[in-house]
Order: sequence, then C-alpha cells, then structure tokens
Amino acid sequence: MSNSLIESRKGIGNGLAFVVTGPSGAGKNSVIDLVMAKLPNLVYSVSYTSRAKRPSEVDGEDYVFVSEQQFLQQIEAGDFLEHVTYLDDHYGTSRSQIEDFVARGLDIILNVEVEGAKTLQKTDLRDTKVIYVFLAPSSMQELEARLRKRNTEEESKILRRLEVAKREMLDLPCFDFLVINDDLDTAVLELASIIVAERIRVR
Repeated sequence: MSNSLIESRKGIGNGLAFVVTGPSGAGKNSVIDLVMAKLPNLVYSVSYTSRAKRPSEVDGEDYVFVSEQQFLQQIEAGDFLEHVTYLDDHYGTSRSQIEDFVARGLDIILNVEVEGAKTLQKTDLRDTKVIYVFLAPSSMQELEARLRKRNTEEESKILRRLEVAKREMLDLPCFDFLVINDDLDTAVLELASIIVAERIRVR
C-alpha cells in the first residue's frame, strides 16, 4: 500500500466522531472508558455540565463542572455545538474542543444526552463523519435497578429520570447503531467493533 493511501486512511485533518447516547443509567461512561482503554487513537470529548459532581466523578475527566451562571455565559458566547437542559441541569458539547480534535485528524468519542445528540444531527460539522450509537439496557426494570444502585439521588429525581428515559427510548430509530448493555464486556466489544468498522470503511 502506498504511503499516500496509508495517509488518506488515517483521515488526516478529518477525524471521525462517535456520539454515544441513551438514557441516564444505561452505563455509557463505563462502556466508553473500557473502549478507550482497548482502542488506540481515540480521544474523549469532555462535556460541560452545571449539575453537582458525584463523589466518584473527576472534574475535567467525566465532565467539566461549572456553575449555572458560567454555563449560561458560555451559551451566550456560542461556546457549545449543542446544549440541553436535563432535569433542571445543563449539558453541552464544547465547539472549540471538537474543532481542535477534528483538525488534528483524531477520532472523537462523545457521551451526549439524547436531545443533545438529536441537535448534533442538525449541526454542520463540516466534513466530519458522525456516527450515532444508542446505548440502552434491555428493559426499564433493569434501568430502574441501576439508577437505584447509584444511591446518589432522591426518589423524586429517580422517577423523573425514568419518565425521561421512556420518552428517549422512542427516539431509538433516529440513530445508526443500537448496543444493549446487559453484559458490560459484550457492550464494550460491540461499541469497539462499530468504531473499528467505521475506521476501515472505504470513503
């Protein structure tokens, strides 16, 4: 294979973006972390949020945690490619972060709320190919069990998350791939397989 063809397959200056979305509690963070440990040359887009940090989370790694006032200021400044309000908290994807990764030809993986992912589908990302993966548990009962196992929120918020999740599941046909996260190892293998397949797709 010629050097020029090898370079073109690397996607220099034109990285892929993998958007992983799905209901809260589906296990997106766990699956993404393990996929990133398995695959080389994959960078994580750290979303911004105004919600409180959970004890197990690390600022700048899981999310960039900011105040509501700062988040609203960033919206005004046009700092986000997409932003949504979920259960009274704000979430957004950094425009400059994505543009920097893409310009360097890096493949990006994003953890985005369902409404945010739908907004991204309407956003002009220039020549960047975006692949949308919906990650979900096999049932609402399983999702409820996971949310309760977290033991980080009061009952009313858990019930609100479940109501939102029911609506989000109806958006499944909007996305390219479905990964059922019943078994963590299987979900990691399936998401990694999607990424590898898209990387070697002839474009």
